[in-house]
Amino acid sequence: MDHSVRAYRFEGKTAIVTGASRGIGLAIARRLVAEGARVCITSRKLESLQAAAQEFPEGSVIAISGKVDDPDHRREVLDTVSRDFGHLDVLVNNVGINPVYGPLMQIDMDAARKLIDVNLFSTMAWIQDAYHHNVLNFAQSGTVVNLSSVTGQTPSPDIGLYGISKAAIEHLTRTLAVEMGPNVRVNAVAPAVVKTRFARSLYEGKEETVAARYPLGRLGRPEDVAAAVAFLASTDSDWITGQVINVDGGLLAAGGLA
Repeated sequence: MDHSVRAYRFEGKTAIVTGASRGIGLAIARRLVAEGARVCITSRKLESLQAAAQEFPEGSVIAISGKVDDPDHRREVLDTVSRDFGHLDVLVNNVGINPVYGPLMQIDMDAARKLIDVNLFSTMAWIQDAYHHNVLNFAQSGTVVNLSSVTGQTPSPDIGLYGISKAAIEHLTRTLAVEMGPNVRVNAVAPAVVKTRFARSLYEGKEETVAARYPLGRLGRPEDVAAAVAFLASTDSDWITGQVINVDGGLLAAGGLA
């Protein structure tokens, strides 16, 4: 994709993108860097994160591994961004897990708590920590983009709890937009099925059949989501907050399910 038209939309800006060693998170980091940002990417696995960082221009990315629900990891990331970049403009909460499949009545409650803790509470904790950091200046001029899912808007077979966590993300987004304005904008994007390792159980071996349900005739690509995130993170959306943009190829409009 040619980003030359908007090559400097994020010039002088800095961002954190969680879960950015591959898939949607990595595509978001690529897009922001391509448009001039310096980005801190995080992920749980150090080896894959370091491999991802190597593809970026020197000085444009720092990589810090850790678990999103670990307060010490969040503190390390924010302090490092403060030291190396001096400020934080954009926080992209991309991390999401889905360790449980099947009807809600069959789901192990410990696994359910872990899913909600990572998908919902860690998102809120990242925003809180960035907001209260005494150096980053995020509370005065920050932008948050949360990753939701179309499953948060309509029930989808076997991934109901994941959808519940994303419905909570969407309401969290709207609530924080009201509470944190006018200085901090908070929005979200809600993808349908995107061709990533995370979502492969939803399309692998049946991609043509799944894609046929989409009015635009194909599944999503990580770059599709990255483009929407970049819009919401940029000054092009300065009068937009509390919104959820569906990046779904028309799936919901056609009455489909992820």
